[in-house]
Amino acid sequence: MNELILILLPIAAASGWWAARRSNTRTVENKNQFNSPAYFQGLNHLLNEEPDKAIDVFVQMLEVDSETVETHLALGSLFRRRGEVERAIRIHQNLIARPTLSREQRAQALLELGEDYMRAGLYDRAENLFIELRETKLYEKQALKNLRTIYQQEKDWQACLKVAENLEPLLDESLGMERSHYYCELALEAQQSGERKQAQTLLKKALIANRECIRPIHLQANIAISQEDCKGAIKLLKKAGERDPDYYPEVLPTIVECYKRNSDIDGLKSYLEGLLPRYPYIGIALLLSDLIRSSEGEASAEAFLGEEMQRHPSLRGLLSLVQLNAQMPDRQATDVLLKVREHIERLLAERPTYQCTHCGFEANTLHWQCPSCRKWSTIRRKREIEEKPA
Repeated sequence: MNELILILLPIAAASGWWAARRSNTRTVENKNQFNSPAYFQGLNHLLNEEPDKAIDVFVQMLEVDSETVETHLALGSLFRRRGEVERAIRIHQNLIARPTLSREQRAQALLELGEDYMRAGLYDRAENLFIELRETKLYEKQALKNLRTIYQQEKDWQACLKVAENLEPLLDESLGMERSHYYCELALEAQQSGERKQAQTLLKKALIANRECIRPIHLQANIAISQEDCKGAIKLLKKAGERDPDYYPEVLPTIVECYKRNSDIDGLKSYLEGLLPRYPYIGIALLLSDLIRSSEGEASAEAFLGEEMQRHPSLRGLLSLVQLNAQMPDRQATDVLLKVREHIERLLAERPTYQCTHCGFEANTLHWQCPSCRKWSTIRRKREIEEKPA
């Protein structure tokens, strides 16, 4: 409300100034416009904290010309931020219809109207305006950014690639990560259509676009698994983890499954034992604990996990240790132990698993594109504070 009143005060002043200015060159009828009932009516609405009614009065009085365009643009932008999109659209449409606007002013009004349409979900209308704006070479960067947002929303990945190609020279940053994900999305579509070779070609392009992107390697591994090539999948998934260690929690379950399909439990245990010292993630310790329990029993698993908890304390590790103690045949699980397990499970369930490193958005599932800031590859699994290497 305060923001709206602050912007209305200059509008009211501008309305009065405009009426007084016109009075010097126009008829006596226009001269009296400064003292018109409409002007005082608008001031009355403003003083009574009725900004919506005041806006309608002042906008009707304020003629659109080269000296008031910025006021109209600011007012329309304010409406859009407040969620009053229809009113913002009306103001910006009124601006564009004026033949007296300069080329720069009309381009700015087109940009604002296109963003109004985006906010309203009218993507077709917004797209047409941004394409028109791009052709004028004015506000081209903003127009292309908005087109990229629209095409991502519509999942038109080919169009996203074209826009990224045109946008990248206008930016001080690379769009290789975005292009890599666009190719991955196209590869998924090709795979779903049964075009496996096309999918593999697109994933190669994804890796060329950005060598640091893990997603195409993971998708290549999934294709290898579908072809019963578990060894090839293991090799790819290990490569993904080595390239980005924070990604190990996502690939380890598949690596374990592939080793088990190949009946290579010893190989799996050896791999995890070599990985744990380099990457003290509690999930690795828990996987090793399960393997030890299967081959050597609960006591050995408890001893191993207890030592690991001494080095790298973790709530998940503590929970597994409590569960192991409760299952030991020579011990009785007390009520206290069961309550501890219940409390830990609740604490873990209430904690989001993933977080965006760009905007801080938290989620319980992995998103390749952050739903909040729309950045790609910024959602990471949260490590417990005590899991971080010293």
